[in-house]
Amino acid sequence: MRDRIFAGFGAFLFLASACAFTIYVIIQSGSSEDTASKTAASSQNCDIQTPVPSKALPAPEVYKPEGTVTELQVTDLEEGTGAAAKNGDCLVMKYQGNLASDGTVFDENYTKDQSLQFTLGAGNVIKGWDEGLVGMKVGGTRRLVIPASLGYGSQGNSTIPANSDLVFTVKLESIK
Repeated sequence: MRDRIFAGFGAFLFLASACAFTIYVIIQSGSSEDTASKTAASSQNCDIQTPVPSKALPAPEVYKPEGTVTELQVTDLEEGTGAAAKNGDCLVMKYQGNLASDGTVFDENYTKDQSLQFTLGAGNVIKGWDEGLVGMKVGGTRRLVIPASLGYGSQGNSTIPANSDLVFTVKLESIK
């Protein structure tokens, strides 16, 4: 009789622990799906093709470095007071790009009512941005002097000649 009670109790414990484990797995898989869907949603909200409405600002002064640019140069013109940018963050930026050789501005959005958004470190922008914006604080303005190898390289594009060193003045408006 005593053996039957222990056997019944053992079967009950086994069944209870199996049920508890099953419930735990279901809850965990549901929360990981929620996390995955939230991550996907935030990535979709950071589409580089979708401009973010913002206030137009005066264009910054054009900077022309001396000589050839051999490495990425990062200068904080105004340090921000907000959160620091890290890989994976969705950054909202104002920017002005000019050729290092002669100062020709090839693109900017400072004077427009929209800002650029992109995911830092995802390869959506040139390497000079992905490397040079890490650690920048919200509200800050930074100058990036970028060698051609971290810009458009030998490819160039319609407004940037091949093998051009670049200068960007960027303002980090927010991190989404």
